[in-house]
Amino acid sequence: MVTTTTGRAWGVAAAVLDPELPVLTIGELGILRDVVEDDRGRVHVQITPTYSGCPAMETIREELVEALTRAGYWHVDVEFVLAPAWTTDWMTAEARTKLSTYGVAPPVPRPRAGEPVLLQISVRCPQCGSLDTQESSRFGSTACKSLWVCRECREPFDHFKSH
Repeated sequence: MVTTTTGRAWGVAAAVLDPELPVLTIGELGILRDVVEDDRGRVHVQITPTYSGCPAMETIREELVEALTRAGYWHVDVEFVLAPAWTTDWMTAEARTKLSTYGVAPPVPRPRAGEPVLLQISVRCPQCGSLDTQESSRFGSTACKSLWVCRECREPFDHFKSH
């Protein structure tokens, strides 16, 4: 018997933390694509990197194998799926809230088809809430984030890029 995306293995996999943003699980981040388990203790997991060169993927693979093995699965296979490409729209609302609380400005959701495209001029500072901020580097602590500075509280912060 094969179960897809609904079994115990899905819950174990979804709870694995992202090593670069340890307040988010890979389920909240939206990179967990599919989990197929069978009644013989085998699990096949599909994950999508936030971008094609993401160095955290190997660590996530290792942590998935470890977590699922601890949960009693004897054979764990992790596949990296590149299409369709991951988008910040796959992040949960809870993930965006957690990012802000952690001090990283979350990405703004992209408009749906037919909705107006809003021009984002600034990023809200996760420390003080000010919109008087300025990008200081297109690349922050990781390639999926940019570095910003708040002109009001003077604190630097990462902004998770929308894509």
